Amino acid sequence: MEIRKVALSYSGGLDTSIAIPWLRETYGCDVMAVIADVGQGEDLDAVRAKALASGASSAHVVDVRQAFVTDHILPMVQAGAVYEGRYLLGTALARPLIAKAQVEVALAEGADALAHGCTGKGNDQVRFELAYQALAPHLRVIAPWREWQIRSRDQAIEYAAAHGVPVTTTQAKPYSVDRNLWHCSSEGGILEDIWAEPPHDLYQYTADPRTAPDAPEYVEIEIETGRPVGLDGVRLDPLTLIERLNALAGRHGIGRVDIVENRLVGMKVRCVYETPGGTVLVAAHHDLEAITVERDCAHHKIQIAQRYAELIYYGQWFSPLRQAFDAFVASTQRTVTGTVRLRLFKGSVLPVGRKSPYSLYDVELATFGEDRVYDQRQAGGFITLWGLPIRVFAQANPHLAQGRREQTD
Repeated sequence: MEIRKVALSYSGGLDTSIAIPWLRETYGCDVMAVIADVGQGEDLDAVRAKALASGASSAHVVDVRQAFVTDHILPMVQAGAVYEGRYLLGTALARPLIAKAQVEVALAEGADALAHGCTGKGNDQVRFELAYQALAPHLRVIAPWREWQIRSRDQAIEYAAAHGVPVTTTQAKPYSVDRNLWHCSSEGGILEDIWAEPPHDLYQYTADPRTAPDAPEYVEIEIETGRPVGLDGVRLDPLTLIERLNALAGRHGIGRVDIVENRLVGMKVRCVYETPGGTVLVAAHHDLEAITVERDCAHHKIQIAQRYAELIYYGQWFSPLRQAFDAFVASTQRTVTGTVRLRLFKGSVLPVGRKSPYSLYDVELATFGEDRVYDQRQAGGFITLWGLPIRVFAQANPHLAQGRREQTD
């Protein structure tokens, strides 16, 4: 199959920057750079100009920030999906959306193939290519890192220099960095030594908790049916709310995670994540669910949350299973409405107050003081029936009673 035009997912980083001249040299094709604005805080006009200067025939900037929040971040928050209990999935959430924007440009411009700059060791290659399979299975996929002879960051930097491609990555700071409005991730370089503490200049979104303000700051987040709608009494759209939370929480050093995680391809890798506003929002949402979601639904939702996080991390965003989970999660969010007050202080976020018109918390039931609604005498019958299977088994099998040992001479 002749490749005449390739749509490249372009970030302006090292890998995608050198992909432009490599694609042109290898396939003799035009390269369209597709730049998705996911709130990475960069001058995307400059990124576009860099793509053109590197040899791209065209460069398209697509603003997907609103879709990122409403269609990706909020479903993840509502599901409670946190990978391996710590990673708030900032990169994994964005990749399917970036791929979708890339596919839309490719189809509109008549591209023959799709390309990405992901390495053959990482998760992102899977996330991009599963999205391609779901959205444009007829287009060819080119993954330069799986084809070219470049085998290291140092060699990639040398290739860029030889082809006149300016990059910010250097041998002194060879980090792979991914930024968007939800988080900033860093890996590689000194971080590959899992005993070494991350250098102070690595962090971009958060202040050092040790030098953060010495007084706590309180914030109130208003949520309606699982969606954040207000901050400190001011109604805000979710995108603006997250941006403001990022500034507040970042000032207090909240949202840092240093983790060795399990990649889909099987290896363990170390990543440093900063998710300041997201850490606060997830804490608020979880706390509000605690008083508005019925116990059995809440417990089953915890089981779904782990699998949901794996689906995101493993690149299966467009899978029928995730869509089915969304239907269950949506039903649990009907009563998740109210306000949560949180304390931000030196790297920590702590919910300290919550209220909801749908609260299932009844002080008359919960109090240790005198009440008029709970007859404690009824607990005895409940315990007798609840323990019936255990009692019957113990009576029928006294030799297997827990803790009893066989005596031998």
